[in-house]
Amino acid sequence: MTISVTRLETPPTPTEDDGFGSLRTDKGNLPLEALDVRVSTTGLASHTVLTQRFHNPYAEPLEATYIFPLPDRAALTSLRMTAADREIDGVLREREEARQQYDQAISEGKRASIAEEERPGVFTMRVGNILPGERVSIRLTLAGRLAYEDGQATFRFPLVVAPRYIPGAPLPGDSVGSGVESDTDAVPDASRITPPVLLPGFPNPVALSIEAELDPAGLPLAGVESSLHTVAVDDLDGGRLRVRVHPGERVDRDFVLRLALGSPDAVTSSLVLAPDERTDIPADFGAGSFALTVLPPSENATPRPRDVVFVLDRSGSMGGWKMVAARRATARIVDTLGSADRFTVLAFDNTVEPPAHLPSGLVDGTDRHRFRAVEHLAKLEARGGTEMLRPLVEAANLLATEGTERERALVLITDGQVGNEDQILRELAPKLHGVRVHTVGIDVAVNEAFLRRLASLGGGHYELVESEDRLDQAMEAIHRRIGTPLVTDLRVEGDGLDVVPDSLAPTTLPGLYAGAPLVLTGRYQGKPDGALRIVGQQAGGTAWTRTLPGAVDASPALGAVWGRARIRDLEDRYVTARRGDTEALEHQIVATSLAFGVLCRFTAYVAVDQRVVTDGSTPRQVTQPVELPQSWEPPTMPAPAAMAFSGGFARSAAPSGDRHRGVAGAARLESGPASMDWMAADEDVSMSSPGGGRAEAAELLARLREAKGDEVRPLLEELQAWLEDVDQLGLAPHELQPLRELATDLATLPADAAELQRLRLRAVDVLQAFTGDADTMPPVTPKRKSFWRRG
Repeated sequence: MTISVTRLETPPTPTEDDGFGSLRTDKGNLPLEALDVRVSTTGLASHTVLTQRFHNPYAEPLEATYIFPLPDRAALTSLRMTAADREIDGVLREREEARQQYDQAISEGKRASIAEEERPGVFTMRVGNILPGERVSIRLTLAGRLAYEDGQATFRFPLVVAPRYIPGAPLPGDSVGSGVESDTDAVPDASRITPPVLLPGFPNPVALSIEAELDPAGLPLAGVESSLHTVAVDDLDGGRLRVRVHPGERVDRDFVLRLALGSPDAVTSSLVLAPDERTDIPADFGAGSFALTVLPPSENATPRPRDVVFVLDRSGSMGGWKMVAARRATARIVDTLGSADRFTVLAFDNTVEPPAHLPSGLVDGTDRHRFRAVEHLAKLEARGGTEMLRPLVEAANLLATEGTERERALVLITDGQVGNEDQILRELAPKLHGVRVHTVGIDVAVNEAFLRRLASLGGGHYELVESEDRLDQAMEAIHRRIGTPLVTDLRVEGDGLDVVPDSLAPTTLPGLYAGAPLVLTGRYQGKPDGALRIVGQQAGGTAWTRTLPGAVDASPALGAVWGRARIRDLEDRYVTARRGDTEALEHQIVATSLAFGVLCRFTAYVAVDQRVVTDGSTPRQVTQPVELPQSWEPPTMPAPAAMAFSGGFARSAAPSGDRHRGVAGAARLESGPASMDWMAADEDVSMSSPGGGRAEAAELLARLREAKGDEVRPLLEELQAWLEDVDQLGLAPHELQPLRELATDLATLPADAAELQRLRLRAVDVLQAFTGDADTMPPVTPKRKSFWRRG
């Protein structure tokens, strides 16, 4: 087939700053100018300040939209906008109310900003009425805790929202956001989590500054390692360290800092009590927060036979080192299984593929079976889309049919770049009774929030592999987790301390494994006196108990940390709940968010400068394009600068066939819902919009409808040639499959005229469905919400 594109008739003279696929502009990288991250840690507590600086180079007011990530376990507790030497503190409101305040402020000609959470880990910032030449800064404050296990603490700060696979059928009506993907029935907020993406080598990157001050607070800090960025480390007084990222780093991968603690006993079992300093927290929430750290027993558990299903992502976004690491990771765990264990491997993209030379279902972990599985893994290459739901359901069904006398584990190895997280959690949750889910995230910009949610849902463990150097250590940890836990069936009881009912977070308590302390947060009422008792069952069937006395620590951040953990649990319950149970959960989420000043899906921080600075006309709207993650392969672009477009947005031939769209040099056209027409007016650039092959399909459809007699065969031959390249359109699976089936039907054209007419009618039916041009299609009334909704 031929994809219509418009080429540059006279390519501009390249300059030293022109990157591959970038379009020249004298206006810089719009509108985000700089990111500044300041981190301070005390022990395992972290305090982070993120500053986003926006600049308006236009001669008219600007509204900037930026889709960005934050650590999923950190609590966003404040927003401050600085413009024209004025500082305006944001206020947390219910989301619809905050949006109304923001929209009203913009229409009245006032500066305003609003921060919204789309899902755990993905946020949207809008800053409106930035005056020509003006700079506006947004400062966000976060509170959290460093993850700790195996003698190592980890701080991760994500810097880019990677392209995500968006399954499902497009919804009618306008999209709810300004991203490059259309909303679908599987991902109803797809347009709010898919920012446009810069082609590699864009010459005006966002200026990045990261600095972390580390106070070990008595922990034996033995070393610091930054796995993805080059850093400088300075010694400060009192055993503190300062870590700085070297200037010039791009915003294209996570910042990961690991703190090696010199002793495996550096972190001990403890109970910290933090009375509320604020007096406006409703009494229903109790009088204070607590953090309970529980170390596992030192003795080893007697191993039990295991049933393990490995689910391996081989989709296009896993190309390059990630596919190699995923194969190695899976093979390494398979090799640890014994003959008493049973297992299988499900590799997936658009389809699910078990090892060809193994029986279906779970097989014994014999040498022969393990060899066949490893042999199969060695041949896997990245391809296709990330249809994750089906293989996970198949894995859960395989494990659900077995008896409870065996340890059952599902191990998912992926980058997690899917948009239908809520759909997956909703469908999978009822099938995971007695099954532990362990997730391995492989990427420099992994979708950690989803993988942690999935592991938490299954009472399992999440492990990050951000580089091949990290693989061995991560696989050793996963190997221990799929073994027999040291303690299971955990519960917490008050021993003089009055715990607020149903306040523990996480709600589902995982088992205790060697090297992995369990950290729980909760709320207490009354005085900060007494202790907590942790009760469980050891692998041999004997009871296990620990009693920890409380110690008061007036840390105001602990309430926010509990609030964030509690909201995360409630949101997961909201996603998996029956329709009639969601209203009460939504009220609980909003009440927790407002009481503890922690942003959630149903609230937003809004800041309004009461000065009137414009006449109230609609400002120019710009959606900030983001970097392609460092390890991702750039799209293949025909020379000299040709690009295909879908629906007004730049669309690449997504990595190895995966449906990740929105790769752009100039990220948006005027035809998009949020314009980004920032190319200089005299630039010789024009772009066509063939609509993902629908223009060609519509033309063939019109001719096939009218074809008669001898006209049918040449038209079917033309359609056959068009279908040969249909995989290059980057279509969703539900669109692609009927076209593939039609291509199979047309592979051999019959001589019989009646059969040719039958194929003509079949082709008309398929093309009508693909183009939406069917006389029998019923009208559809759009049903949309103004922000995230339950799919």
